[in-house]
This record gives sequence, C-alpha cells and structure tokens, in this order.
Amino acid sequence: MSIDLAALPRDFLWGTATSAYQIEGAVAEDGRSPSIWDTYSHTPGRVDNDDNGDVACDHYHRWPEDVALMKELGVNAYRLSAAWPRVVPGGDGPVNERGLDFYDRLVDALLEAGITPSVTVYHWDLPQVLQDRGGWPERDTAHHLAAYASALAGRLGDRVRHWATLNEPLCSAWIGHLEGRMAPGLTDLTAAVRASYHLLLGHGLAAQAIRAAAPGARVGIVNNLSEIRPASDSAEDLAAARRMDGHTNRWWLDPVHGRGFPEDMREVYGVELPERPGDMEVIGGPLDWLGLNYYFPMTVADDPTAPAPFVRDVRLPDVPRTGMDWQVDAGGIEGLLLRLTEEYGARALYVTENGSCYPDTVREDGSVRDPERSAYLEGHLAACASAARKGAPLAGYFAWSLLDNFEWAYGYDKRFGLVHVDYATQRRTVKASGRRYAEIVRAHAARGAADVTG
Repeated sequence: MSIDLAALPRDFLWGTATSAYQIEGAVAEDGRSPSIWDTYSHTPGRVDNDDNGDVACDHYHRWPEDVALMKELGVNAYRLSAAWPRVVPGGDGPVNERGLDFYDRLVDALLEAGITPSVTVYHWDLPQVLQDRGGWPERDTAHHLAAYASALAGRLGDRVRHWATLNEPLCSAWIGHLEGRMAPGLTDLTAAVRASYHLLLGHGLAAQAIRAAAPGARVGIVNNLSEIRPASDSAEDLAAARRMDGHTNRWWLDPVHGRGFPEDMREVYGVELPERPGDMEVIGGPLDWLGLNYYFPMTVADDPTAPAPFVRDVRLPDVPRTGMDWQVDAGGIEGLLLRLTEEYGARALYVTENGSCYPDTVREDGSVRDPERSAYLEGHLAACASAARKGAPLAGYFAWSLLDNFEWAYGYDKRFGLVHVDYATQRRTVKASGRRYAEIVRAHAARGAADVTG
C-alpha cells in the first residue's frame, strides 16, 4: 500500500509505545508497592487464564536489550509510562529514589541511542493504598497525581520534554468503574462519573506541576477515541450515536478544551459532578499537543435497556477483524485526526497508540511472519498521511506496541507487538511487521535527507 510520506514533516516522530505494568515486571523490587492492577490481576477470574503482570516482559531487568531493539528498528521516539507505585509507593508522601533511578537510567540510554523519550505520568497503575482511601472517585487522588507528576518531572525534566498526563482516562473511569472489566473492577455509575471528573482535574493539576518543575516541557493528554456511526438513519439510532459520541469522545475532549462537560451527557448520566470554583479553568488549561489512541470505529443502536449511555454495539457482517474481534477500518483514524483539527483546533497531534492483535507463530527458522499486522500498519499510516495532507498537524506516530505484553484483562494470549516475546524464556524476536515498520521509517528519513541535499 502506498503511504504519502511526503505529507509528513521532516522532523516526524516515529515511535513505539508500551506501559509500565504491561512490561516491567519486578512488582516487589526496589521499593515498589502494589497497584490496583496487581490486586485486580491476582483476583481469580478477573484476567484470562488468571495471568498477572508479576514478570510480564521483565523489562525492569532487560531494558538495555529493549532499547537496542528500538535502535534496530530505527525509531526515533519511545512512549513509556512511569509506574506511580514505583516512584511514590505510598501514593503520596516520600518519593522512592530507587524507582526514579530506574527511569533516570532508561531516559539516558534512550537519548544515547538517539531516541526521544515521551513519558506518560499515569497509565492506570494507581497505588493500591490510594484505592483503599477511595481512589479516583475522591478529589484527593487528583492532587496526589500532581505531586507524583512534580517528582517525576523534577527528576527527568532536564532531559524529557514530551509529557502526557493521562493515558485513556475513559478506560480508567468507564471500564474500571462502570463496566468492571478493568481495575478496580467496579460497576457504579456514580463512582464512574466522579472518577471521570477527578481524572481530568488530575490532568489539569499535573500539567501545571510538570510545567512548574520542568520549564519548556510540552504537555498533552492521551485519549482513546472512536468514530461513532449509527446502525440506521432512524431518529433513535441517530440519537444513540450522539450519546455514544458524548460518552466516548466529547466527555473527554470538551472539558480539556475549555468547553466544560457536555450538558447533554450530564443529563444522560444524572450524576451531580463534584465541581468547585476554578476547576474548569484548571481542567481546560492550555495543551501543547493532543494524543490519539485509535483502534476501531463503533456502530451503535439505541437500547433503552442498556446501562448509560443506553446503546448497544452492532456487529457488522463481512468486515475484516483483528484477533481482538475489533473491526479494521483505517478511515476512522483519518476522520478523527481531521475532527480534532477542525472541531477542537489542535495545535499538534500525535497518534500515541495504533496497532493490531493477531495470533502469531514462531516458525521453525525462528521468524514470525504476520502479514495481517503489516497490512494494518500500512493502511493506518496511509490514512494518517492523508489526514496530514488535508491539514491535520500530525507530528508523530507511535505503534502499539514495541513488545508483546500483558494485555490487561486479556492476559498474555493477545499479542500486539512488533517484537514477539516468548514469555517462558523472554526471548525477543522482531516480527515481519517490525521489519516493515523499520522500512517505512527509513524511507521517510531518506526522503528527508534527499530534501536537504536537493
């Protein structure tokens, strides 16, 4: 598939992404305390095969090998998350210097390899001690996030310029507190709405803290968004699509762009927000960039019997799907990038996650051939380039993920990596899709070099 690499800026960030709990392991080493995901994954029946992240990819010990893999792929950026319970094991209070030392070494190694570090402050691993005190439904958690962000930026901010406050707060609030399919595993609409509010308040406070601790930092937030399509042109399904767009997209985008929480969704939830004077100004503070995690579009129909927002997913027949049973549709990523540009006036956009899960097999010669993942990657990169050509200020793309890893409630059976991991031996093998990504990165670099020399 043809990718219009000329549409992408010369200084485009080509990266891969991971998160702490999914790859680090070493959950009880060097002062780290348990997170809500340690608790959730050790609760029988919560995670497929009762898998957990105790070892994961053992990145805590094998990080030099993983940095070398990134260098082999030729990427110039890496999106990682820090583990809150590793940096501030008590949730608030004393900072664990041994935890910060780990990220210190990792950042130095990345820079030495010519790789720009992009650090996400919070990727779902709330310290269990804070959950025991109420977690995200409590306002104090937002302030504790800001203090943790300050400690992190204070140590790394002299070298790290690219920061994200939160990864996918939708998952933390809706899937973790409303649907119960992620930590902390609650099914409480009131708790979920309160959590959503305090997550975004935490974002605003953390953004302020990062900028105070690291002048010159470029701060953004990462949301997982979907194009929402009605199952029919009936009034009911059109209204359902509007509600689902509010639930999935506008609830997370409007407040951070100074528009407040959508009034129509306040009515849908019927839960009073824990607002205080000045909160909206904090939540809607300036963004240097906006991160888009995209995997699939959604088709929905009205369903008054379903929980808020009273819709049901409609499975379309005869469309390609990944191993997660997610629809493959690269048009959704282009549409969202243009929407963020035109409707929200984004100044800089990054695709902070995009990838696909397929069942991989290591062949007798040791290779992993995954043509479906390569095709997914090419199709979505072509759509990204098309959006850039149409005016989206796209500044980078981070493939999810560098490594096969602990895929949350799906355990280890679902593989998204450009690099295959044999969990029994921790052997890493670059897949054919990883090689293809490296080719695309090299092709863009060569085009830029030709532009310079020409």
